[in-house]
Amino acid sequence: MKIDDFPEEMKDYLLPSHVAQMAYQCIGCGESYPLDRFLYTCPRCGGLLRIIDLNFDALKRIPGLLWQKIFDYRKMLNLDGLKGIFLFHELILPIVPLADVIYLGEGHTPMVKANEELSRWVGVDFYLKYDGLNPSASFKDRGMASAISFINYMIKAKGIEKLVGVCASTGDTSAAAALYLSYLSKEVVHSVVLLPRGKVTSAQLSQPLGSGATVIEIPGVFDDCMRIVERLAEEYEVCLLNSKNPVRIQGQKSYSYEVAQQLDFKTRDLVVVVPIGNAGNVTAVMEGFVDLYDLGIIEGLPMILGIQSVHANPIVLWRHSGEYRPVEVRPSVAQAAMIGNPVSFPKVSRLVEEYFKERFMAIQVTEQEIIEGMLITNRHGHVVCTQGGESIVGLKKGVEMGLVRSDHKVVVDSTSHQLKFAGFQQMYFDDSLPEEYEIRPRKELKNRPVPLEASAEAIAQYLGLEKRKGDEARRNR
Repeated sequence: MKIDDFPEEMKDYLLPSHVAQMAYQCIGCGESYPLDRFLYTCPRCGGLLRIIDLNFDALKRIPGLLWQKIFDYRKMLNLDGLKGIFLFHELILPIVPLADVIYLGEGHTPMVKANEELSRWVGVDFYLKYDGLNPSASFKDRGMASAISFINYMIKAKGIEKLVGVCASTGDTSAAAALYLSYLSKEVVHSVVLLPRGKVTSAQLSQPLGSGATVIEIPGVFDDCMRIVERLAEEYEVCLLNSKNPVRIQGQKSYSYEVAQQLDFKTRDLVVVVPIGNAGNVTAVMEGFVDLYDLGIIEGLPMILGIQSVHANPIVLWRHSGEYRPVEVRPSVAQAAMIGNPVSFPKVSRLVEEYFKERFMAIQVTEQEIIEGMLITNRHGHVVCTQGGESIVGLKKGVEMGLVRSDHKVVVDSTSHQLKFAGFQQMYFDDSLPEEYEIRPRKELKNRPVPLEASAEAIAQYLGLEKRKGDEARRNR
């Protein structure tokens, strides 16, 4: 639709006009810095940064119900700068002009109701939000859309001639970063990713390679890669694209905005289930709902159910003991969440203390439960990866523990596409998973091709089909 086609009372609100004063703010010492450079930690104390709008209160002049209408009507506009996560422009990065927004089709992923059989197995009705249907097939595109749009804006505003974008990854971050950076000028931007050798699926490895990134493999796990890119960001002229970059978090907050919008902004008794790896996504989900609550767009904050594998469970242990300690990770089929020292933990801790004290729960699940959660979910008409399976069985445990009730509205974050982790499914079917995964395949969940001769009769016999009555008589006439 064109703006002239909208109701008169909405026309002035459809295009963003908010004058923001964006700044980095340290969650430790509280110091603020202008959002006119690439910054990842506080120069004063070394703490993590978040992004704030010093003029956020100006947004409160618009009533919450009117904001709901603005976002709903805005979905009908045919403007690239407002089609993706920047539909919520005022809440993402309002300093970035619409002309500088990089839109590759991310955001507004479908929320699909689980079928009856799966809901009975889990113990409650719920929805899956398919973030694996983003362009690079994971939720990471939300953060990259904001980060790369910011880079695009900074290149133009600051006249940057050369820029290296770098990230550490277990697969999904590198795919998203390489994809979005490849959209910018090759003469200006160079994409580099660090991966733990042998710890990334072949499908995920193919993505940054296909996008033309320089892919560097090192021995170790994700945490080792992260330590290196953190040092690169501190000592060299590079742009860090991990979730330690607070601009990434801004984009990922759009998940919460979309969930609220897809529920007609009715978030009372809502439970959101999120797998936790580096803790950037759960941070963004919580911050997103806080934004909506502060503006009166929603009436209350949801319960957040964070799920981790027993092979990488520092958030679970912290929530149960009150003391945070990094853990040494063991191999996990939920490979993207195999992180023992989440970079964004301080942000999670702050958000829980300030907003989600009794509304943040952490549950751990076994590797056996994770992969079978994926297989069972996908056998019921859904598309989830191992992290999605992790969330499903985490929800199942939450129901069994009495944390989730039948009157709750439940949304599960399916963070990535099933095909990225098809190798683990095949190893399950072949019973070839290494011992350290601690998984014993069950016969009823295995599935393999059946070799038969090229004959309808042979296939019918194998399937136990019966011939239609009367067919033999008709053929003999």
